[in-house]
Amino acid sequence: MPKKGKKYRNAAEQINKDVLHDIHEAVELVAKTSFAKFDETVEVHVKLGVDSRHADQQVRSTIVLPHGTGKTQRILVFAKGDKAKEAEEAGADFVGAEELIPRIQNENWFEYDIIVATPDMMGVVGRLGKVLGPKGLMPNPKAGTVTNDVAKAITEIKAGKVEFRLDKTNIIHVPMGKVSFGVEKLEENFNALLGAIVKAKPSAAKGQYLRSVTIASTMGPGIKINPAKIS
Repeated sequence: MPKKGKKYRNAAEQINKDVLHDIHEAVELVAKTSFAKFDETVEVHVKLGVDSRHADQQVRSTIVLPHGTGKTQRILVFAKGDKAKEAEEAGADFVGAEELIPRIQNENWFEYDIIVATPDMMGVVGRLGKVLGPKGLMPNPKAGTVTNDVAKAITEIKAGKVEFRLDKTNIIHVPMGKVSFGVEKLEENFNALLGAIVKAKPSAAKGQYLRSVTIASTMGPGIKINPAKIS
């Protein structure tokens, strides 16, 4: 196991791993223990009391964070005709159709963070499944990225829409802003995000739903939050 750097160790020493904090304390600690020279992203890691192997216990949804993520998302839209024009007017960074396939397949073109597609274009996008799938770029109706309302999808993404979904270990990992946001904005983003995760609880889930909640900056140590204080 690689040895942690001195700055990380100094930051970790300021955190009692046995203490479960409320969100206000946790966010203050994130800011206090952030040591990188860049504006670190603050991520939330939520372990849920569900079993991702069962279809009726999947957790996946989206939310527009009140203060965004602090990251400018580059959007590629697969659309034609009026929908392509609509996407351009809404602020899409790239718009196209079949002509983009060789560029993505042969030239490894990935200068975008998210893909939106109209339903009629999914046959085209599907040809790129082996390339886009492993990178998490395939559009999906549940994430709101397969839609005829491309303008709304683009506006929400630019405003700070994030998707959260369960991984194979029953944990959700999702960004909730930047350290520079300050305590108040990060706290509001956290509350909105956790509210959405609680709302997405599957009816088949039994027992304690929020097993553990941790936040951490990009380079910093994890800070545990008391799940009992999250409604």
